[in-house]
Order: sequence, then structure tokens, then C-alpha cells
Amino acid sequence: MKKIYLGLLGYGNVGKATAKLLKQRRSLLKKRAGCDLVLKKICDKNDNPYEILRDPNIDIVIELIGGIHPAKEYISEAIDKGKFVVTANKALLAEEGKYLFNKAKEKGKSIYFEASVGAGIPIIKSLKEGLSADRFNGIFGILNGTSNFILSQMSYLGIEFKSALRQTQKSGFAERDVNLDVEGIDSAHKLLLLVYLCFGKFFNLKDVFVEGITEILALDIVYARELGFTIKLLAVAKREGADLELRVHPALLPSPHPLANVDGINNAIYVSSDLAGDLLFYGPGAGRNAAASAVISDLISAALNIQAGLFRKGVCVVEDTAVKRLRHIKETESRYYIRFLAEDKHGVLANISGILAKYKISIASVTQKQRKRADVVPIVMILHKAKEKDLRIALEKIAGLPVIHEKPLAIRIEEP
Repeated sequence: MKKIYLGLLGYGNVGKATAKLLKQRRSLLKKRAGCDLVLKKICDKNDNPYEILRDPNIDIVIELIGGIHPAKEYISEAIDKGKFVVTANKALLAEEGKYLFNKAKEKGKSIYFEASVGAGIPIIKSLKEGLSADRFNGIFGILNGTSNFILSQMSYLGIEFKSALRQTQKSGFAERDVNLDVEGIDSAHKLLLLVYLCFGKFFNLKDVFVEGITEILALDIVYARELGFTIKLLAVAKREGADLELRVHPALLPSPHPLANVDGINNAIYVSSDLAGDLLFYGPGAGRNAAASAVISDLISAALNIQAGLFRKGVCVVEDTAVKRLRHIKETESRYYIRFLAEDKHGVLANISGILAKYKISIASVTQKQRKRADVVPIVMILHKAKEKDLRIALEKIAGLPVIHEKPLAIRIEEP
């Protein structure tokens, strides 16, 4: 039986799980790949990666070190040396994917990246192959397991963000530095890859409006539940005519919607297409075995192509020419949940309502909650559809009122 040799860059949790599964399931993988996948070399932190990159006998390089540099240089070198690449590096592909995919195409090699979005959820292959006849209307995703776990803890335990973060870290579902997760950057990187597959266009991180979950209070989760909603960190790519909206932010989802019921470290991608309709892809968005499953799936795909003597591009997308421009966040329209902390005085609601009316923003409902502090009460409003630009100006005016304590919170309401 033909042997295909592998080199592994990065021996962290996913790297170790991948190596273990290649050994434990060798017999099964032989049958599925039609060859023997042999892990020839592993490069850990103190090893020389060029022993893998320049080894003429290694057919496939697995990149699991993460980050932009030196991962970009390593993958580029691997392609130059005639190797196929399997990676889980969503940040690298989101920011440098156009360069790397083009380079691979020029060299007649492929980059496989199933593990880069949703860990073991087979979303990349589904978009590339299973839905290859479809045109896409929108993508709505819960793409970060850490943030989702934090919001779930806040909901179930009634605790604030910092306490929920500590619980998440103790459970092993968060890195020491969680900024990329809780500020929405990780979700934005993944969204850019999904957008590339669905719309055939590469955008930059700066093109995505990104807002994290750090300002959400436990009381917001309670109030949202009372109103029939659940708060999630949502990644959105939505076509509106010839415009495309790209944004990552907290959102109120109607509680019966499937995305509203995605809890813990789970991820879900809700895809709206013209032929297949609305589809939900769901599963663990983190975990060494889930990610390793996707890595090995890519290894089998690459091995089958190598044996067939085929150059099958790792990415084969068609540009959606109906999308003409990106819609800036200020141009978007949405319904909103608004929460103020205001002094309990006569005329406060009238002042707030007057400012909103000045900017043509209408109120669907308003509730004054029990006092948060001795002299401060939360006021919760649901707004009818309003322009983002008008709302932000109005909120800035309201925040300047002497009776308003703390910055008002606005969360978009999404109904995929």
C-alpha cells in the first residue's frame, strides 16, 4: 500500500490529538484514504521546522502553530517545496488567505482548512461541495465557543461577565488572554472565511464591524429573557439588494430560534441559500478531538487527490457579482434593545423619548425595572427599526443628560 508522509508543525492540544488519532486509527484511515498516512516528523517549539518543510519525502504539512507569523512563512515555504498543506489557522487565512491560496494555485498545490471554522463541524466542505449549486442570502453564526460559554454561564447562574469568565477559564474553555474571543475578533476571522466561500470575495478585518460582549450585564440577559429573547454573540453576513453587511456583535435572538438554543462551547452556523433553503450546522466549536477530526478529514481528502494524481484546488469559489458594495454599519437598520440606568425622577422618560423622536426613532415598548441602586433604575426599551447612524447620535445625546448614569447599552435584534 502506498505511503503518504506527513509533517506536523505545532504539538499543542490539537497537534497531540491529531498525532494520537493517526496512530490509534491507522487501520481505519488506511481503508478510507486508500493509503497509509505516516506521521514522519513532529516539530514542537524547540524543534527546527525546516526539517519538515525541506524534507523531500514529506507530502503534506500540517500547520497547527496558529498566529500570522511565522505560520505564513512556513506555509509559503511548504508550498514552494511542492507540498500540500492542512491548517486550522483561521486568523492567518482571514488576513493572508488571498495571497496563500493564489500561491498554492500557481504551484499546483492545495490548502485544506476544515478545522479553521467550527472545529469538527463540516461547514467548509458543505459550502464548497454540498451547496455548490446554491446562491447565498446570508450567514448567521455563533462562531466562538468561549464567548458562548460565558454568556451561557451568565444566563444559567445569574453572574456577571468577570465571574463567568473566571468560571470559563477554570473549566478549560478559555485561554489566559481571551481578548480575541470576547471582543469578537476570532468570530470575525471565521466570518471572513465563510464569506469568501459563499460570496467569492475576500474582505479585510477592518471591513467587519466588530463589537464584543464585555458590556453586557446579567440583568440584560434576564430582561431579554422576559421579552422572549436570548443574547448571543452573532456573526452576520447578510445580503441586502446589491449590498453586503458584515458584522459581529451581541444580538437578541427570538428564544424559539435554533441559534438561540446553542449553549456552552457549541457553535452553530445558520446558512440561508436559494435552493437548499435555510440550513443549520451545529456541534462543538472547541475541543482537541473535534478539531483533530477535521484535520484528519482534510488529510484524507489531500491523500486521495495525491494518489489520483489530481490537482484539486483546496478552494474553488465563484464570485457573486450581484454583490456590489459593503454596507457601512452606519447605514444598517435594525430593531434594538436599549438599556439605560437613570435617576428615578419625574420627566426622565419624557426627555429620553423626546430625543429619540427628534431622530425619528420610535419606541415599541418601554419598561421601568426595579431599582439597581438606591437612586437609579434601569429603563429598558424595544425600538422599532431604526438607522444605526441616527440611533448612535440619539444615544450620545441621551448619555449627556445629567440624570443618566453609565453609558446606555444598545443591542441589535436579529431574526434570521
